[in-house]
Amino acid sequence: MKPTRLFFLDAVRAFAILMMLQGHFIDTLLNPIYRDTNNTIYNIWNYFRGITAPTFFTITGLVFVYLLLKAKAKKTDAERIKKGINRGFLLIGLGYALRFSFWSLMYGEVNMSFLQVDVLQCIGLSLILLIMLYKICLKNEWVLAILFLILCFVIFVSEPLYRSLKIENAPALFVNYLTTQNGSVFNIIPWFGYVAFGGFVAILFNKYGHKNNYKTFKIISFYTVGVILMFYSSAILKTLDHWFNLPLFTKSANYNYLFSRLGNVLLIFGLFYTFETYLKQAIITKIGQKTLSIYVIHFMIIYGSFTGVSLKQFFYKSLNPTQAIFGALLFIVVVCFISFYYVKTNTYLYNKIRNLYLKLKN
Repeated sequence: MKPTRLFFLDAVRAFAILMMLQGHFIDTLLNPIYRDTNNTIYNIWNYFRGITAPTFFTITGLVFVYLLLKAKAKKTDAERIKKGINRGFLLIGLGYALRFSFWSLMYGEVNMSFLQVDVLQCIGLSLILLIMLYKICLKNEWVLAILFLILCFVIFVSEPLYRSLKIENAPALFVNYLTTQNGSVFNIIPWFGYVAFGGFVAILFNKYGHKNNYKTFKIISFYTVGVILMFYSSAILKTLDHWFNLPLFTKSANYNYLFSRLGNVLLIFGLFYTFETYLKQAIITKIGQKTLSIYVIHFMIIYGSFTGVSLKQFFYKSLNPTQAIFGALLFIVVVCFISFYYVKTNTYLYNKIRNLYLKLKN
């Protein structure tokens, strides 16, 4: 039986990108006086906003590796690898371009803050790393799965070692991928840990994803492992410290957000996989196929990439909660509308950027 499309993957990607849209809008424009940690509604919003990035990175690894394995079965993985490498470098370049101030350049100034690493650069480098690991373990998918799982665990557990990492006398272009000292938002560690775990799940789905009799078991597994990571991972880490006398486990347990957020991600996976039947023709899956287009458009509108005109310029931290909520909903509709009717697909955007690169090269 041939594998069928996993529609819940598009649904999860749509969830992540929509959460990102409202999160960036509200975080950028909401007046600080309303950021009340004693307010239940604000705390719920803030908590779910914290789930967005882990979900996005995990689903990125899952989708990319799953498609790569499907291509391997068709013996077209060489082409998929080539596209993946090109896409990785394209995302890195686009990530820098979105932060580059072309207006400052017109006045003979270059704002070096554009070297800060954001989500696109991190995802681009992650895709390249996934391909390297795939090439290393090409002959045995189970070895690759174990390697992904070990990498995720090691990156998460060792977080206390690089939490406050500072690298002196090194190029910012390199340093920004490893530390936040220059203002980078997403470093390759710990975020590649989520991508690697997504790759691990992709291998399991490649093996069993098309077998309907396993679906109930997979859903239960998502919920079970998710709950364990959310509520018991700290206790498990402390137990490992007791067994192996490694204080690093306890240090990780005392500031355990990586494993607990991964638990949140698995619960989201389980929820969307449970209702996958109802998502096959839903608009949310179409949104999930346009994540890059939506990301670029929203960045231009909020932060003024390329144009210098932005919502941040006019409404930075000035909205009350009602304005922020309704503004975020309108913002989501506008961004999705532009993406649906003017950009069309991620592939469309990739082709436009690729054609521009070729023209500049020639």
